[in-house]
Amino acid sequence: MVKPVIEVRELTAAYGDSVILERVSFEVARGEIFVILGGSGCGKSTLMKHLIGLYPPAAGAILIDGGDLNATSGAARAAILKKFGVMYQSGALFGSLTLEENVLLPMEEFTHLPAEARRLVARMKLSLVGLERFCGHFPSEVSGGMQKRAAIARAMALDPEVLFLDEPSAGLDPVTSAGLDELILSLNKNLGVTFVIVSHELASIYAVADRVIMLDQKSRGILAAGAPKDLRDHSSNPAVRAFFHRKPPEGAG
Repeated sequence: MVKPVIEVRELTAAYGDSVILERVSFEVARGEIFVILGGSGCGKSTLMKHLIGLYPPAAGAILIDGGDLNATSGAARAAILKKFGVMYQSGALFGSLTLEENVLLPMEEFTHLPAEARRLVARMKLSLVGLERFCGHFPSEVSGGMQKRAAIARAMALDPEVLFLDEPSAGLDPVTSAGLDELILSLNKNLGVTFVIVSHELASIYAVADRVIMLDQKSRGILAAGAPKDLRDHSSNPAVRAFFHRKPPEGAG
């Protein structure tokens, strides 16, 4: 049996006395496109921040390729961090740096490659996301969709096994969003990258997701899990059906 690349075991996430998620468990298979979804305030962003190590769990454990990010420090923690890359919702590119310089940053921090080799890798990553002609452009000189692509290139700089994407389609028009979906599918198919994506964009979810979990604010846990079209067509839970059919919950005024 293939070991999952991510294991979340009985995770409780809290800010002080406010518990957001309670005893949440799931796994992400290697090579999977896995989407975290749910209504506003359900804990999607909180879960993502815990998965990438920005916040420690109040209880439980998160394993990345078998390593517990929150139980390690120093070189062991750095080794786990290099196993994944992150694209934040806004792209979070440094505006004073060109796209190429943004992609160079992780390599300058975490590798000992010569400068010319780093530049070659940065250009290759930008080429993978269709931005080979924009290496010298600043973020303000390219579109929002191109900024997202550049952020994905930067997240790929260290050849991670897993890419975390926070609302990749947010703020994009439908055509640009569809192009980003195609890029995710291509990177997954051709490079074997595992994706963990926070999203509420149904068109994108149907286009890319192998499997989803739907978080629920009331229960502070997972309301449903499975293939998105199966949940849409066959779930017995009215809240799940309402979400996937973009309708108010049954009985709502």
